[in-house]
Amino acid sequence: MMPPQVEEVVMRALNVTAPWGPDAIQVVEVPEPTPGPGQVLVRMKACSLNYRDFLMIHGMYGRAAASATDIITPFSDGCGYVEAVGPGVTRFKAGDRVSTLFFQNWVSGPPTLEKLSSALGFPIPGAGAELQVFSQEGLSKVPDFLTDHEVATLPCAALTAWRGLFHDARLEPGDTVVLQGTGGVSIFGLQFAKAAGYRTLITSSSDAKLERAKALGADHLVNYKTTPAWSKPVREATGGRGADFIMEVGGGGTIQESMKAIKIGGHIAVIGIVAGAGEPFNPAALIGNSAKLQGLSVGSRDMFESMCRAIELHGVRPVVDKVYPWTEAKAAIAAMGGGEHFGKIVLEF
Repeated sequence: MMPPQVEEVVMRALNVTAPWGPDAIQVVEVPEPTPGPGQVLVRMKACSLNYRDFLMIHGMYGRAAASATDIITPFSDGCGYVEAVGPGVTRFKAGDRVSTLFFQNWVSGPPTLEKLSSALGFPIPGAGAELQVFSQEGLSKVPDFLTDHEVATLPCAALTAWRGLFHDARLEPGDTVVLQGTGGVSIFGLQFAKAAGYRTLITSSSDAKLERAKALGADHLVNYKTTPAWSKPVREATGGRGADFIMEVGGGGTIQESMKAIKIGGHIAVIGIVAGAGEPFNPAALIGNSAKLQGLSVGSRDMFESMCRAIELHGVRPVVDKVYPWTEAKAAIAAMGGGEHFGKIVLEF
């Protein structure tokens, strides 16, 4: 007698497949995962989007601009509740609320190739699924006062801003911080900088967004559309001295102004290429003022957990601008590509 057939349990997930473009992301049915040794099964409640996701879905993300055979479960940033744990798991139990970590293998210490090769969404399947398994080392508990939507914004944008301001740069209260644009990293940078007692200057092409930044505590506002040479108002705001720190989000389209705006010995944290990557690099200004130009890619679990302690201490509430059902990820990605958001875009499960 044949044993009875066990029907496979399926769930829904987001897949990204070639050909890349707006239609590359699809809702599909896949088998429910089971946690193995050291793994945690998480029921996702929310994911937040990063510009990396837009680039990946359009086949423009470095190593993820991959072959036509690749299938990606997208999104690095998520919040969920532990459904079950595998053998040997000690950090979590069923019912715990957790945040994913961008780099699953970067627990502490400086970055290495191995640590930076463990990013969620690519090459490791990401948080864009109703249920997902993660290494227990790649999750962290989060402040209770934050909503699920707010927690989902922390892994990439918040930690990038935190590392740039407090781990890589050596700033003091009263120093001047320049934040480019009003996307996720820059708005977190504004909130963290204000909590630390820094003077802040933020740029945007939208006066309405600048007013929203002012309401969050920005000290100086510059519309880079009407003032393309925005390094001049930075110099004016600092008495000719220049900014102590610049969160360089634009890349090739803005780096020259950043080098003109930075003070002697200042720190430019390069975290994005939203304005393009093709402009020739002229190091003359950087050499002339002995400034530091440092690439930055998120951070470790230790950094994340120290950031969460500060968020709890100061009551920092992430800015969630738009929320979409997770099955409408295409619309959310289109909104990100159009630069419509202030702060973060979130998908809700």
